[in-house]
Amino acid sequence: MCNQLNMAISKTRNKLVDVARQLFAKNGVEDTTMNDIALASKKGRRTLYTYFKSKEEIYWAVVESELEMLSKEMKKVSEKDISPDEKIIELIYARLETIKHVVYRNGTLRADFFRDIWTVEACRKNFDKNEMKLFQDVLSEGKEKGVFAIDDVNITAEILHYSIKGIEIPFIRGLIGKGLTAEQSKQCVMRLVFGALGKK
Repeated sequence: MCNQLNMAISKTRNKLVDVARQLFAKNGVEDTTMNDIALASKKGRRTLYTYFKSKEEIYWAVVESELEMLSKEMKKVSEKDISPDEKIIELIYARLETIKHVVYRNGTLRADFFRDIWTVEACRKNFDKNEMKLFQDVLSEGKEKGVFAIDDVNITAEILHYSIKGIEIPFIRGLIGKGLTAEQSKQCVMRLVFGALGKK
């Protein structure tokens, strides 16, 4: 009985978050009201306020749900039965391509993403922590197998994480690898990453 109730609660909350995401994407966060979300979800204001006390709170939930999708994509890559050097490149590309997809599928919301980057940052703490752990695991495996020549796995994972984070917006805007084919761009990335990791 408890499980069924929890599933119903989770389903209702997810529905509200998805409806809010669609409205934010179409109209922007500023031009979407709690009443708009209640009407579009057909759940009513009372139900909406049971789950979320403000528009800011539901906006955070939308960002968190999008980051969860990104985490799932990276987790899929981390579980592949491939070599550590292949896996680290796939993780980097999965990370960048998925966040680009997330931002662009959300229409008007992407303007809020760029303008309100610090709010997004506050939502990302758990995601960043999980991503760092994925990098640490792959780097540890690579070091143990003699694929990577790195001294400190944790520091290397941190540098890798923050380096990728730093190129997110230029990547999303298509400013990286201009004039290169996808394969040429990938080769450049591989040389840079493998050089830094001392790939043997």
